This record gives sequence, C-alpha cells and structure tokens, in this order.
Amino acid sequence: MIALTTGEPAGIGPEIALRAAAQCDTPVVLIGDAALLETTAVAIGVGWPLPRVQLAHVPLAAPCLPGRLDARNAAYVIQTLDRAIEGCGTGQYRAMVTAPLQKSVINAGRATVTPFSGHTEYLAERSGAAHVVMLLVGGGLRVALATTHLPLAAVPTAITPASLAATLDVLHHGLRSKFALPAPRIGVAGLNPHAGESGDLGREEIEVIAPAVAAARARGINALGPLPADTLFVPAQLARFDAVLAMYHDQGLPVLKHASFGHGVNVTLGLPFVRTSVDHGTALDLAGTGRADAGSMIAALRLAEELTA
Repeated sequence: MIALTTGEPAGIGPEIALRAAAQCDTPVVLIGDAALLETTAVAIGVGWPLPRVQLAHVPLAAPCLPGRLDARNAAYVIQTLDRAIEGCGTGQYRAMVTAPLQKSVINAGRATVTPFSGHTEYLAERSGAAHVVMLLVGGGLRVALATTHLPLAAVPTAITPASLAATLDVLHHGLRSKFALPAPRIGVAGLNPHAGESGDLGREEIEVIAPAVAAARARGINALGPLPADTLFVPAQLARFDAVLAMYHDQGLPVLKHASFGHGVNVTLGLPFVRTSVDHGTALDLAGTGRADAGSMIAALRLAEELTA
C-alpha cells in the first residue's frame, strides 16, 4: 500500500488526504490521528471508514482546531513522517505521499535537533540519502531545483561543481528509471540574468555551471546550458527538453505553478523510495471550510502509483 501522511493537523492536509483516498482506487494507509480523521471525514461527507483505506494511528499531542497552529503538535507531525519513512524502509509501504506541513510549527515546537527546512531535507537526512533532488511535475513541465529552501543570498555559494554534478546525476537517473526516458534532455538554467552575459552580470555561469554541464556531458548526460532562464522557460525552448534544472527555488517554481497550480506534484529523486507531495502549503484560511481543492493531492497519489507500478 501507499503511505499517505496527513500533514499539519490545523491545515487542509487531513481534508485533502481523505478526499484523495476517497476518489482514487489506490489502496492507501492514512497516517495521522484517528479521531481527527474521522471527524474531518464526517464533516466533509466522504464517509468513514473508507474502502481500500487503512489507518496508522498517531495520536495528537494537543487538541486541534482548524486554522489554529499549535507548536505542541510539532512532534506529532514528525512522528507521522517517521512512520512513513520506516514503513517504506522495511517494504511495508511501496511509496509515501505527503500532505503539507507548517515548518514554523516544527521549529517552534523544537521537534527536530537541527532547524527544520522542509520535507525534502528531512527525508534525505532520515533515509540516509547522499543527495536528493526536488522535481516538480505538472502542466506538461518537469522542473528540478539545484538548491531548495535557502535564502536567496546563500544560493550562489551553495551552487558548486560537486553539488551540480550530483544533482545532474540524480536527475538523469531519476528521469530514466522513474519516467522511462532512455536519454533525457535536460536544460540547465543560468543563475544570473541573461546567464551572466559573458561575465558582465556574474561569473557563476563561466566558473561553475558551464564546467559542471560539460563534465556531465562527458559522463553521458544530455544536458545543455547554462541558458538564460527568461528564455529557457518559453514554449519553443521548453519543447527541446524533458526537464529543466533551475538554480533556485523561485526561479523555477513560479513558472511551474503558473502552468499547473492545484494539480502539480513534487517528486523527491534520490531517496531509496518513491515520495511525492502536493505543490502547495497548509492553506490555514481554508482549513475547516470544506472548500480545499484536493487536485494536487490526487495527482500526487496517482503519480506515486504510476512510479511504483
């Protein structure tokens, strides 16, 4: 079965997890508080219990109200992730799909030893993955990130020949093994405007990105770049590639979310198991209203099933 974590309990995670489980034929295990899920199911009218759905109960640490964050439930959210990670590691689950969580709650509740920067980083640390890549899929696009949840000022120093080599290797392998692309074409964006304009607007393209792309090509990876991001993301250019590697979070994600918001899927490549997730946050303003759109969660669940078929 596929593990489906229900995310921040005060957000829309429980609702969209239940809606996805109800609308898909995929057998799933919902990981979360039993009473919260039952109450939510009754409130949104999906029925309880659901067919093809099992429950892995993780108790809330404190009572939960929709839209009201409570740092006391930070450990609860981490426990749901750990349950899914352990199950994937033992073969109990064939994949995990994650509902959105609230990073501020995890950090305020001191639920992890180091500051919690996101699902992707935590899953990599807990699973022992050497290098992971965030790949967003939707709207006919595949956009991977060379860096993930970093302040913009920290991005240039985080982009190194070694990190780009590892990212291109993981992306190339993931596109081949998970998406059945025998020779994936990867367009690599530059970091600076106009890809540095021959060094006038920055030298990262000359000193770091171009050598990393050349080295990847020598390893048999069909990568091209660095290319100016503002023209790389136009339709005529995108048609040349199976995936785009953006240098930082807000370089690539706005384009993909414009093309597919509400139906995009986040895939973490490089883990020892398949993990997909929604392309949005906890939407606290919608929690408890019954109006949350489960489209991205449904797409994430269906893609997890396809990738493990």
